[in-house]
Amino acid sequence: MTAAIEGELRFLDPAVFTSPTLLGRLLHPEFRSFGSSGTSYTRASYIDELREWGPSARTPGTVTLLAARELAPDLVLLTFDINVSERRAHRSSLWRKTREAGWQLYFTQGTGFSPGDMVTPT
Repeated sequence: MTAAIEGELRFLDPAVFTSPTLLGRLLHPEFRSFGSSGTSYTRASYIDELREWGPSARTPGTVTLLAARELAPDLVLLTFDINVSERRAHRSSLWRKTREAGWQLYFTQGTGFSPGDMVTPT
């Protein structure tokens, strides 16, 4: 699980997610994403989208409430909240281990929220 967490933190680094080469190493060939905007991405469209952020994506996000769960020996679910320039999102990621590349991001989803939206589970 540690390798998946380390991979997620690398993925969230603007220097990594705006570099097609570095990002490409982290993303599984079958990668999919649902953004907080509702947009669905494939591996190629995600790399293109994040590359376009380029210089505007200089601020790394602040990660809180990070939790990891092993779903299978080669599959880890990460859930956490992230705050980037006062934009907040609940995030979930699936990391899959492959023989060829080790741990890679297989799926991620973000749901935007504001602090007033938060309801504490009972």
